[in-house]
Amino acid sequence: MESLKEKKGGFRNNYFLKAFFLGLGLSFLVFIPFIVVDGGRFLFYGDFNVQQVPFYRLAHDAVRSGNLGWSHLTDLGANFIGSYSFYLLGSPFFWLTIPFPSEWVQYLMGPLLILKFACATLTGYVYIHRYTKNRDSALIAAVLYAFSGFSIYNIFFNHFHEAIVFFPLLLAALDEYMATRRRGLFALAVAACCVVNYYFFVGMVTFTVIYFFLRLLCKSWRISLKDFLLLALEAVLGLGLACVLLVPSVLVVVQNYRTSSYINGWNAVLYNQNQRYLHILSCFFFPPDLPARPNFTPDSGSKWASLGAWLPLFGMTGVIGWLQLRRKHWLKKLLWILFLMAVVPFLNSSFQMMNSSFYARWYYMLTLMMAMATVLALENERVNWKRSITWCLVITLAITVVIGFMPTLETTDGQETVTFGLEDYPTRFWSYVAIALVSLAGVVYLFCFCRRHKKAFFRSTLIGVSLVSVFYSIFFIALGKTQSEYTWDHLIPYSLNGGKDIDLTDLQECRSDFYESLDNAGMFWEIPTIQAFHSVVPGSLMEFYDSIGVQRDVASRPTTAHYGIRGLLSVHWLFDDDHDDAYFAGEDSSNPSMPGFAYYGNANGFDIWENQYYIPMGFSYDYYITRSEYNALSEGGEDTIGDRELSMLRAVVIEDDRVPYYEGILEHLPEDMRVFNEEGYLQDCQDRAASACSSFQYTNTGFTAQLDSDKEQLIFFSVPYEAGWSATVNGEPAAIERVNVGFMAVVVPEGESVTIEFTYHTPGLALGFGITLVSLAVLVAYLTLMNRVRPRPQPQRGPSMLRVGRFSQYAKSRHASFRRPGAMTPHVQREAAVPEESPPPKEAPPPPGGEAPPANNPDQPSE
Repeated sequence: MESLKEKKGGFRNNYFLKAFFLGLGLSFLVFIPFIVVDGGRFLFYGDFNVQQVPFYRLAHDAVRSGNLGWSHLTDLGANFIGSYSFYLLGSPFFWLTIPFPSEWVQYLMGPLLILKFACATLTGYVYIHRYTKNRDSALIAAVLYAFSGFSIYNIFFNHFHEAIVFFPLLLAALDEYMATRRRGLFALAVAACCVVNYYFFVGMVTFTVIYFFLRLLCKSWRISLKDFLLLALEAVLGLGLACVLLVPSVLVVVQNYRTSSYINGWNAVLYNQNQRYLHILSCFFFPPDLPARPNFTPDSGSKWASLGAWLPLFGMTGVIGWLQLRRKHWLKKLLWILFLMAVVPFLNSSFQMMNSSFYARWYYMLTLMMAMATVLALENERVNWKRSITWCLVITLAITVVIGFMPTLETTDGQETVTFGLEDYPTRFWSYVAIALVSLAGVVYLFCFCRRHKKAFFRSTLIGVSLVSVFYSIFFIALGKTQSEYTWDHLIPYSLNGGKDIDLTDLQECRSDFYESLDNAGMFWEIPTIQAFHSVVPGSLMEFYDSIGVQRDVASRPTTAHYGIRGLLSVHWLFDDDHDDAYFAGEDSSNPSMPGFAYYGNANGFDIWENQYYIPMGFSYDYYITRSEYNALSEGGEDTIGDRELSMLRAVVIEDDRVPYYEGILEHLPEDMRVFNEEGYLQDCQDRAASACSSFQYTNTGFTAQLDSDKEQLIFFSVPYEAGWSATVNGEPAAIERVNVGFMAVVVPEGESVTIEFTYHTPGLALGFGITLVSLAVLVAYLTLMNRVRPRPQPQRGPSMLRVGRFSQYAKSRHASFRRPGAMTPHVQREAAVPEESPPPKEAPPPPGGEAPPANNPDQPSE
């Protein structure tokens, strides 16, 4: 570990700054070409373009406007804190955008990614430099970690990089505690990791528990019961500090049915897709595949699994060399455990609370250990690099031959044809192979021609790692951008402009529909819409869609077959891209895909259609049906409409136990009115529109509406029901009823200008904030007490790289004998991968009678 004088020696000796600026420079070289091409923006494809970019702007504008409770721009409505804490609310990088105007956010995505890679290089160095013999090798490991296959793959998922940045700090804080018993750092690291992303924090906890107890078992660490309990206290306090975001997030996430799908049975023992094993293996030896476009194993069911763990230049050479050492080291055992967990489904799922979905989103922790093993192998004289390179080459070629040349027989019209290769995209496949093989050749070159001088070797290695990192990152991003031809065709001119050329006055009071357009198209314009590509939404919304046969997992995309919900959800306008070949009403615009829509005009790259049977937000019913009666109706499917959907335009659905409450307010729907069809739907829309509110407006705390009521009646709002809502009618508190499966309604009295106001308070926010304050107070008291009661000073001892013990103990445990003369004398001269510095020249003897020259000061830096 560096001395204090080394840290204060300016930039040349400050490797922390070197790590940061090296990562900053390399990532600048990676991203700047694409930023220039896209006019100052960084745009990629898929989730990055349609989630990360609009999410950042929406959240940025919500924070600046003070709208932190309910987001009416997210699907049909969502808890803002609970929905966006997974994506960005806990990220310090997001908060850097707040001082800038809304229009600037799209231009900040690239610089923020550059900053994330720089910070990942820095934090990787902070953790790894404790274990290396010199700082140059730690710098190499930091670059390997920051630009690993996992990091480059997950440019697609911009918010994953926060975990990559903060995780090394968690391990570094734990190491610091175990080495020096320094108090407080671990608590702060736990809090930071939990705040930035609670999902990744679950995986970090699993890893850290394994890391801690394995090192205790390997006797790399020792800890007293008192210190262990204090460490546990810091972990709890760190978790408590994060509760201001954690509690509201948990209350939202538990509503999602995906979280209750646990791995079990044979699926917990073996992966049900046999190609997945090869996909896992290949991700260590080749640069990462594009998300959603797996090439090596097209049918592995791993399209968005974040399978990437390749280390630039070195690949698995250093890891294999480290694993082949015949020594008992905690890192070797940890790597074997992690590789085992990667191939056993239930062990892999332990990083995400045993969920049944397959993801490898914990591999950034594995790549950190692999990067450290690689540089420790460079520093260890016992590593046989020739053997490790050979192993890596053989495995790489084996995968290449199997995937690239395996014949496939196909019979078409009675004729057999033979094709060679299992990959979907041959050009891309052979490009990956070329990068992997050229990198192995680069490693061979380093060992053959650059080993004479230590500094030259490290300089050459760092240059090689940097060049490969930049080249393959640019290749990966360029490859991804070929999947998004719409960037200049549509995304930049018509989506990122915020819909400024659309001149419709009621876009904020109604909902809009986008036909076969970009995901989250309405979010780019910041208008309410029925489509949304967002994973964290209210459970009531998911229950509603499920009840009418529309799948709602990560996105709301109801097809035009479900025209009934367009009326129920107050859709007034439909936008159809005018540049594609998916026409809402056919090429001649004469046959709309849904009833009741008429062509309105064209603007901002869209054909605009108006719903002539539009029902404004907030309308009343005359009839009701019970939930059990609703469940007995036909459900419908993805492309078929059922009676359930149409029934909600004629009668409100109420829970069975609430029927007595509505006596005198609603009538039970007669049997002869339970025939539902398209004609009846249009009439029902007109009836509901006639009783709708005269005004409706969203506010920073919820929404308000006003109407003239000719009798006591139930007013329905298609806003998802959640526990944080409260309502008033004419200033008096009113009970909120859960109706139509997952929406809200209130009873209003007879009268003119009846005012309804709904207010939303984020569930769990006050509780979480209170826990955070208490935890902060306890942490301050704990640190104060620990500083007053200082333990007796103990000799500082860094993490043990070798087991300390006597030869007699070793001989006894191994039944070995050292009695033969010369038994402990090495017979083969071994040479480290990194040669030692050449000894300084001997000084000339002092002249006779003269004074001896002053001795060199070991603390004085060399010229």
